[in-house]
Amino acid sequence: MNHVEKILLSGLLLGLSSPMSGAFSQTASAAVDGKAVFDKNCSVCHSVAPPPKSAPPIIPISARYHQKISSRSEGIKRMAAFIKSPSEDKVLADPQAIARFGMMPPVPLGDGELTAVATWVWDQNSSGKWGQGPGAGRGDCIKQ
Repeated sequence: MNHVEKILLSGLLLGLSSPMSGAFSQTASAAVDGKAVFDKNCSVCHSVAPPPKSAPPIIPISARYHQKISSRSEGIKRMAAFIKSPSEDKVLADPQAIARFGMMPPVPLGDGELTAVATWVWDQNSSGKWGQGPGAGRGDCIKQ
């Protein structure tokens, strides 16, 4: 091995062992696009805004999380946990939405994708407000 090759090899080894080398992989994993995850995995059932497809639209879901949870980080964490493993004890949806659409199935996503899509959903409605639907809370539009 000549002198130049030794210098290049030692620079490569130093770069791999430096604290900054881990920063690149963290940045790469943090760069997951929540909208792309939604489009690929969720949009078959969820529309962004009404009318609904076969599941509640995203904007009312986001509004519901904003109404129930004041902390953005807690809301994202709880939403990601629900997407990963939906259950009645984790659900924040309107009970009429569960009655109408049923409980969603678990979505097999990695932690980075779960966080990215939950963050994207959270950010779809920052006001936490959403008007009543056509049923006006009467429950008469629930499928029997």
